[in-house]
Amino acid sequence: MSASAPRTAAAAAVAVLGVGLAASPAAAHGSMTDPVSRVAACHAEGPENPKSAACRAAVAASGTQAFYDWNEVNIGDAAGRHREIIPDGKLCSAGRDKYKGLDLPRGDWPSTPMKAGAHTFRYRATAPHRGTFELYVTKDGYDPSKPLTWADLEDKPFAKVTDPKLVNGSYVFEGTVPAKSGRHLVYSIWQRSDSPEAFYTCSDVVFGADGGGTAGPAPTASAPTEQQIAEGAEKSTVDHGGHGGDDHSDASAEPKAAPEAVPSAPGNAPAPASGGQNLAATGGDGTTPYVAAGGVAVLAAGAALLFGAARRRAS
Repeated sequence: MSASAPRTAAAAAVAVLGVGLAASPAAAHGSMTDPVSRVAACHAEGPENPKSAACRAAVAASGTQAFYDWNEVNIGDAAGRHREIIPDGKLCSAGRDKYKGLDLPRGDWPSTPMKAGAHTFRYRATAPHRGTFELYVTKDGYDPSKPLTWADLEDKPFAKVTDPKLVNGSYVFEGTVPAKSGRHLVYSIWQRSDSPEAFYTCSDVVFGADGGGTAGPAPTASAPTEQQIAEGAEKSTVDHGGHGGDDHSDASAEPKAAPEAVPSAPGNAPAPASGGQNLAATGGDGTTPYVAAGGVAVLAAGAALLFGAARRRAS
């Protein structure tokens, strides 16, 4: 064996180590589908030729890629600092230039009929993970023709749930909607518990028979079908399996590595969600990074033995 063989073996071990560690992080993706979020409604209409005036304006402002990437309106390092890091007027885009079309103040966004009382909410999760959902509704007097601010939202969420059931690819949970009238907006925050990453949605809703806005009656929003999600995934830069997405710099539409997840401490993996669902199914549970690290350690040990044997032969 040549003198360079030990170095080659060591390099191979390092390469394998890098692959093993890169495989463990996972990202979550999704959007509200009942009530339908703006980004989901425009994805369902088709990014290339949306039907509603509001979605056409949003695509003109953001470009089509933002709506093929409908399930990643997120901030990778939010860690609960939502009001600190998202400026007024940019709540729907989470402050990301890529999604700025979602912040357009107008009263004709596709909307979902809503009424006070018990409601079943649905959040389509293309890559589920553990975390907490908080839903806020706008205050009385909300004006959709003005940029949405934090002060426009009620001070406390009207619905809050941790690790809801995952049913047919969607989180499903109950909430009690307060009494409102006319056009309003439901703002959702999904803060992951296994990572600082958080997701945000704006859903336009109408209470009562008045569906009109400042630009006239708005169309009823429709959530994307499973077929539309599957077909749109081919043009998305987001890996729907939970690994990938852009790096939030909005400088390129090319796929990039997902933000690194924060693993649970050994022995403190979160308990399964209600109904026995493993909410980290697409990204591994809290032990995944340690299993991966163990496998890498075995490979590294094997490489070390090979390195030693090669040195003995060389001498």
